[in-house]
Amino acid sequence: MVEWTDFERATIQDIFSKIDYDIVGPATLARCLVVYPWCQRYFGNFGNLYNAAAISSNPMVAKHGTIILHGLDRAVKNMDDIKNTYAELSVLHSEKLHVDPDNFKLLTDCLTIVVAGQMGKGFTGEVQAAFQKFLAVVVSSLGRQYH
Repeated sequence: MVEWTDFERATIQDIFSKIDYDIVGPATLARCLVVYPWCQRYFGNFGNLYNAAAISSNPMVAKHGTIILHGLDRAVKNMDDIKNTYAELSVLHSEKLHVDPDNFKLLTDCLTIVVAGQMGKGFTGEVQAAFQKFLAVVVSSLGRQYH
């Protein structure tokens, strides 16, 4: 179990209460697919992913980016049991979708960049540390089935 300080809990909840899921989610997944093009192999049924403009304007990328971000809500609401909260998603991604678990870290790095851009000066070092700790727990929980 992860130990969360009051500051970390409040920070994570504050971040997720302020971000626009329909902007941040699509921007995060699009950034990931542009910067790490090998991640595109998991989205072969999404149509045109040939360049940054096509990825950014792809409605399936936008929809899935929003779904991913809403999936993080589950972790925010269950910060004391993220591991079990994501048990089924871990199995899905490892056994059915065969997603390389390193891609979870790449996606959360992109999320950090997008959230930092949205928050501006409010994304202090302390806020970033809390956010990245949260995302590291999520990544570990999603990768649990692979170990």
